[in-house]
Amino acid sequence: MENLQEKLLPQINDPADLRRLSVEQLDQLAAELREYIIQVVSVRGGHLAPNLGAVELTLALHYAFDTPTDQLVWDVGHQCYTHKIITGRREAFTTLRSVAGLSGFPKRCESPYDVIETGHASTSISAALGLAAARDIAGRDHQVVAVIGDGALTGGLAWEGLNNVGFNQTKMIVVLNDNEMSIDPNVGALAKYLLRMRTSPGYLKLKKGVKQSLPNIPLVGKPLFRALDITKDAVKSNTLNREGLLFEEMGLNYMGPVDGHDIPALIEMFSRAKEVDGPVLLHVLTHKGHGYAPAEEHPERFHGTAPFDIESGKVLHKDYSYTNAFSEAMVDMAAKDERIVGITAAMSIGTGLAAFAEQHPQRFFDVGIAEEHALTFASGLAAGGARPIVALYSSFLQRAYDQLLHDICMPQLPVVIALDRAGIVGDDGETHQGIFDISFLRSIPGLTMLAPKNAAELQAMLPYAVSLDAPVVMRYPRGKAEVGSLGEPLVYGHAELRKSGADCAIFAVGPMCAVAEKAAELLLKQGIKAAVYNARFLQPLPAELMEVAASCPRIATIEDNIVDGGFGEACRAALPNSVDVLSIGFPKAFIQQATRDQLFQRYGLTALNLAAQIQERWFNK
Repeated sequence: MENLQEKLLPQINDPADLRRLSVEQLDQLAAELREYIIQVVSVRGGHLAPNLGAVELTLALHYAFDTPTDQLVWDVGHQCYTHKIITGRREAFTTLRSVAGLSGFPKRCESPYDVIETGHASTSISAALGLAAARDIAGRDHQVVAVIGDGALTGGLAWEGLNNVGFNQTKMIVVLNDNEMSIDPNVGALAKYLLRMRTSPGYLKLKKGVKQSLPNIPLVGKPLFRALDITKDAVKSNTLNREGLLFEEMGLNYMGPVDGHDIPALIEMFSRAKEVDGPVLLHVLTHKGHGYAPAEEHPERFHGTAPFDIESGKVLHKDYSYTNAFSEAMVDMAAKDERIVGITAAMSIGTGLAAFAEQHPQRFFDVGIAEEHALTFASGLAAGGARPIVALYSSFLQRAYDQLLHDICMPQLPVVIALDRAGIVGDDGETHQGIFDISFLRSIPGLTMLAPKNAAELQAMLPYAVSLDAPVVMRYPRGKAEVGSLGEPLVYGHAELRKSGADCAIFAVGPMCAVAEKAAELLLKQGIKAAVYNARFLQPLPAELMEVAASCPRIATIEDNIVDGGFGEACRAALPNSVDVLSIGFPKAFIQQATRDQLFQRYGLTALNLAAQIQERWFNK
């Protein structure tokens, strides 16, 4: 008993240490890991509920497989905290999501156990199939395992991978971590199908009856029970789904469902899966937020959380955000215009559409993790007379570029895309920074791009965007929003003059307007009068740009986007060569995690730096 009281987690420096423990000790280790994860995330913020739900599953994987020789691929990666802690990063885990600390997602540069980098959903099966094919070409024989949630399985890329796996009959294992959630509760036909698989009375009743009766048959009972337990395909196909299991029909050997919090059962199933000569889909049932009551009760709120109080589960600081402003505007618009439809890709809470969904359920569509489908679906709605508003994160719109170009902008359909998390996101790091959207959207003809400076302007821009009856993207950042006021009325293709000045002009994108105004105040103290314009329109460029250039050949731009291909570069291309353009923005790079303020400081998107660069470039000669 004394040994059981000894802390196990400090003894685990890699999975080899884990495998020295008895299976019985793994439950104690799981409890210690869960406590450690809660402690760190309460301070650092991060993805809590998905990680708590995958503790036992992760331990069983590393116990049953010879990692890192056997390769584990995590889908999205927001369930990788236990994996990181037991693969040599236990002490570094306290630096989670901080500058020069551990990433919240798998990173190849951090560890050989992080085989594939990720941060977006539905990629694991395709990546794992590539690893397995490379293994076979090289004549190696290690195992390759993809771990994908049922939420990520709603993404089309996951099904493209499954289709290829089943066709090629490549030996690999797909672990379906089924917790009935992605970020929000899962929706769609697949979710209903998996629910039937979890709860089929015929399957559960027959399984229970077989287990109870067969072992009691003399001589043949136990051997027969063992045989049926291993090869129960016929039982499943006849009782679980009369039309045949979907995954079996696709060419995968289906195993499960198995309790994802029962470590011995998981280890046994992994051992069996390794013996199958071909692809296996192992269906694991887990509970998101498992072991921490607030996360179990509100898994969507604790999917990704800011720092919180452990005892109460309450977030420590919560500001009024651009997302809040968007949410209010959607509800207000929908009450006045029955054509308004809200669409999200498994993120009704994250994008602020939850209130709209509650009040207008018939006009709300959560399509699952399927951004491509969301945009083409929106094109059909628009062609049918509706006015769809698609709310997405900037870094997720990247996956639907073709749908925006081909299905919406080419036929000039009236779809509005509310692009949340544009600009620097911060703690989630490279995979979630929304600093590329201006650059990749500028190439699309016929697309109007807007950027509000504050919450009031956002709430005016949204109905204005709908009134244009054309494709529109409205981008706005994560985090605190100044309520402010609209200022000058919105006029198509025109900026808003915020400060007058004849020595130079600053055109600012969205929330960078406040930075530009502060810079102008600093410059005025040096006797330099800088005009400040809130650009509002990123495409087409504001007409004031040419007007200013005619009398003032010194124009600065500031944007929370990369400089390459961004707003500043567009201005430089549009203006005569006689006009000197100073562009301030982020470098063309994948920017690692830090707070938003730290990253603005590091890359010079501050009033002090903007003023200093303007003074040095034009007025210190």
